[in-house]
Amino acid sequence: MKLFLKKILSIVTVLFISLSFTQLCYARDFKDTQTYLAKIGLFDKADALSLWNNEAKAKKELISFINKITNKNSKDFIPIKDRIAVFDFDGTLFCETDPNYFDYMLLEYRVLEDPNYKSKASIFERKVANKIKMQNETGRNFDNLPTDHGKAVASAFAGMTIKEFNAYIQEFKKQAMPSYTGMLRGDGFYLPMIQVVEYLQANDFTLFIVSGTDRFIVRGIIDDNVLDIPNRQIIGSDEKIIASKQGNKDGLDYFFNEKDKLILAGEFIIKNLKMNKVSVIMKEIGQQPVLSFGNSSGDNSMAEYVISQNQYPSLAFMLCCDDLERENGNKSKAKKMEESCKKYGWIPISMKNDWKTIYGSTVKKIVAK
Repeated sequence: MKLFLKKILSIVTVLFISLSFTQLCYARDFKDTQTYLAKIGLFDKADALSLWNNEAKAKKELISFINKITNKNSKDFIPIKDRIAVFDFDGTLFCETDPNYFDYMLLEYRVLEDPNYKSKASIFERKVANKIKMQNETGRNFDNLPTDHGKAVASAFAGMTIKEFNAYIQEFKKQAMPSYTGMLRGDGFYLPMIQVVEYLQANDFTLFIVSGTDRFIVRGIIDDNVLDIPNRQIIGSDEKIIASKQGNKDGLDYFFNEKDKLILAGEFIIKNLKMNKVSVIMKEIGQQPVLSFGNSSGDNSMAEYVISQNQYPSLAFMLCCDDLERENGNKSKAKKMEESCKKYGWIPISMKNDWKTIYGSTVKKIVAK
């Protein structure tokens, strides 16, 4: 009997080792091993920011901050209920432009390329999509494009259920990133920033994404991926949602019934940028965060709000897109953000100098000929 049990134990051990090895191999294909181990609950708190260079000021500042505010004997201790951090999404956690924002490229595809929709697109939708295409090709900026884009997204996907919209996003995520090899559109997460997310979560922070992108699109990008942030903590630009049988009736005059589904109404509500981010933080979170992470002028108000008149120690970090070899960097934008950081006391994060990798060793930027 003992011999039989030993054999069973031996078989189980071999199977466990084999399974673990398979998981690690898959991890290298999906993302780097450390991120995958964090995903399956084997997060190493002692080596939380291993993808950051040790001399990086942002890394030192964040670790010092966490050590201080989690120490119950420190005057700077922050109770768990008040450990709130807010993150922008595009350009902060995820590839900002290739050649444009994920949601801009999604609309361009929907209106100009999707064989099931392009003939149905409205004049306004085509006008906005062509502006995006021109911006991609020439770099030209257009007044009111962020708001017009939000309106066009709302109308171009009107009538879809939330589930159908998410499924559409999942399919679009499978398209290849044009500027990279080894990466699809849904894979563009900055691995060092994913480590920041995991590091804060390991120290009992509640995290919110506060994005300028439509919240349903952000949820779709994150869905089934490396970020463990629930939908209720994902805030973005908004569009109206109605019941499938509601028609033009006001919500006060309609009773949701068992056959109803929630659908996109086709009506854009608000672009969640700049001061709107501060307003929505108070509306949806209801308290002042103590950490802010952003990358552009659209995040400036959020950053300043977090560090202004805060009852607790607080910091604001800003990513500077200064890496032209591993990422679609922009020196002038990076310099402008560095100057803003000096002016307002925010902590700059250099993608070029502070990070050992951005997307992992299997992803390479295509060098233009």
